[in-house]
Amino acid sequence: GSSEYIFEGDLGLQGPPKLQDPSFLASSISAQQKDLSEDLDLSFLPDELSAQEEPPENVGTSSHEDSGIYPDCPSSESPDIDSDLSKTQPAASPFCSLPMTPMTPMTPVAPVTESSGIIPQLQNIVSTVNLACPLDLKAIALQARNAEYNPKRFAAVIMRIREPRTTALIFSSGKMVCTGAKSEEQSRLAARKYARVVQKLGFPAKFLDFKIQNMVGSCDVCFPIRLEGLVLTHQQFSSYEPELFPGLIYRMVKPRIVLLIFVSGKVVLTGAKDRSEIYEAFENIYPILKGFRKQ
Repeated sequence: GSSEYIFEGDLGLQGPPKLQDPSFLASSISAQQKDLSEDLDLSFLPDELSAQEEPPENVGTSSHEDSGIYPDCPSSESPDIDSDLSKTQPAASPFCSLPMTPMTPMTPVAPVTESSGIIPQLQNIVSTVNLACPLDLKAIALQARNAEYNPKRFAAVIMRIREPRTTALIFSSGKMVCTGAKSEEQSRLAARKYARVVQKLGFPAKFLDFKIQNMVGSCDVCFPIRLEGLVLTHQQFSSYEPELFPGLIYRMVKPRIVLLIFVSGKVVLTGAKDRSEIYEAFENIYPILKGFRKQ
């Protein structure tokens, strides 16, 4: 069984497998890191280490990895991208070495956007607001028709409205959490509607400190992904336990976003406070996913 697996892996590579197989690369880099990590924590020095430690591997892999990143990019654009990347990271190719990956956010967003052509869709927005008055939850639950309140189970009134289709958790302190909206405007509008309902029930509710706390987006890259290869080369940021959860969990450093990446090519992005963070995180991960496309 194992010999067939190795043979399949070699099919997708050009040239000697030792230089270009990402799993071999990762094992050598992680071996170096294990030696170093006994004396000190390296998490805060990814870029310097990579520039000093593995010049030979970078030279060997850069042409192969880069050729995998922009295969369908028009020839007129690729010089732009290459020159921009070389400005930000002269020492090494941006997507090939293990510790460099979180530093990809420094690449300019505009030219890379054209390379993916995919815009993640927002699926859920969680926001909070302060109604700035104490509330009698039992009275609200009895008077409002779209509310449920079970204090033994949860200490807040759960209220729902149909337009925008959202759910609110209303606490006795006057704090409120609104979930389920698909855009920032909808989330704010829904929160105002809940505040209005509370006002109509006779409470002096205000609308203070509205803030978006989390945004969830999703998209599909439309090709299958080798998650095993991705977790090997990006060990610092990835965890992949297929027996517990079928997706790879990738914790991006900048922007600070968590991505769930599935074999099918579907990607979920969460943890953003602004939609630009979701777009930026996807543009950073897209070339990496392209490098681990299943043949």
